Amino acid sequence: MEIACLDLEGVLVPEIWIAFAEKTGIKELRATTRDIPDYDVLMKQRLRILDEHNLGLPDIQAVIAEIKPLEGAKEFIDWLRERFQVVILSDTFYEFAQPLMRQLGFPALLCHKLETDEKGRVVNYKLRQANPKRQSVLAFKSLYYRVIAAGDSYNDTTMLAEADAGILFHAPDNVIREFPQFPAVQTFEDLKKEFLKASVRELIL
Repeated sequence: MEIACLDLEGVLVPEIWIAFAEKTGIKELRATTRDIPDYDVLMKQRLRILDEHNLGLPDIQAVIAEIKPLEGAKEFIDWLRERFQVVILSDTFYEFAQPLMRQLGFPALLCHKLETDEKGRVVNYKLRQANPKRQSVLAFKSLYYRVIAAGDSYNDTTMLAEADAGILFHAPDNVIREFPQFPAVQTFEDLKKEFLKASVRELIL
């Protein structure tokens, strides 16, 4: 059996923190794992900025409620689910993801959790585990799944490397340059072709 593992933000939906940065006008919140590879450094920076501007989880959720999947993303997920088991491996948070998962037809999602106080202020975040995307791929392989993975950022590269086949999708030039071992595509049609190419099974075309 083969399983498809996908990143969420930048691959299927717009980057949540960039959308929030545009809504609030806080440029520093535009930083993502495309810019800062160390996720802990990135999240501590985000929490500090939220605190400085007195912004909390309800403010972020209000912006997320307006976000739509990238054009063609839902159709791609539907296509993929006819051919593979599908799991979203994301560094987003369950407190963010519900409306986005609804629009994508509720694929399986493994991500993290936020800690908030009684006023909705984000006080901390809890990783599901260390290096969660790579560890998830290892776990699926231990169940004798063959894994094909796609992502766009630095935090996806250990997942892509551990998978039986890894694909960069919508990745910025700096990530493509640093990881030339992974095929890099920009459209869902080309991503379909890479999944078919990476598969060892006869698939319905």
